[in-house]
Amino acid sequence: MLVNADFSQSVVVTPDRYQWSASPQSGVERVMLDRIGAEQARATSIVRYAPDSFFPAHAHPDGEEILVLSGTFSDESGDFPAGWYLRSPSGSMHQPFSRPGALIFVKLRQMAPHDEQRVRIDTRDPANWVQEGQGAVCRLFSNAHEQVCLQRLAPGQALADPGAGGAELLVLEGELVAGGQRYPRGTWIRLPAGAQPGLVAGDSGANLYLKTGHLAGMAQLT
Repeated sequence: MLVNADFSQSVVVTPDRYQWSASPQSGVERVMLDRIGAEQARATSIVRYAPDSFFPAHAHPDGEEILVLSGTFSDESGDFPAGWYLRSPSGSMHQPFSRPGALIFVKLRQMAPHDEQRVRIDTRDPANWVQEGQGAVCRLFSNAHEQVCLQRLAPGQALADPGAGGAELLVLEGELVAGGQRYPRGTWIRLPAGAQPGLVAGDSGANLYLKTGHLAGMAQLT
């Protein structure tokens, strides 16, 4: 299965274009944002857990990255309410579930082979944020392959161009604007290397998940 698998092209998925599909487990649905492969795939998704739903125990070759968007996501390591960032390296295993229900942003099989760092960060803790110019940044992870953070942009503040490694972002609050188009909360955008999107925060500013550097050479995978 290929979903938005041409990494040389910009992709925008706004909430009104979400296409929910059932997962193999009852009570768990997903929006496939990009995907290369069948059920065991390199994938980026938004996943929705109904109350008291779960997934059987499973391993994660090439790792798993999660940002909890709403509700509470849980596994053997704890309960993680909205705002938690979870990063589990290749070979890790868990049995995820949600008692109240949850909405999460998930990236599967996208970590470098040498990436063995396990990360758990509460992005709603003010101590994890630092001011940068007009806005603020919560740094989540960085290595030679990728940089991951949350950003708060002030009204009218421009998003930096992604550079040689491309960028991927999810609007968490507020909106981004470019060329007369508005991208509200829940919009996912993938920008190839060298793109110059001209994105700026709307009148109320914007909070967003941002990953950069990881798309270098990805066009070869289509």
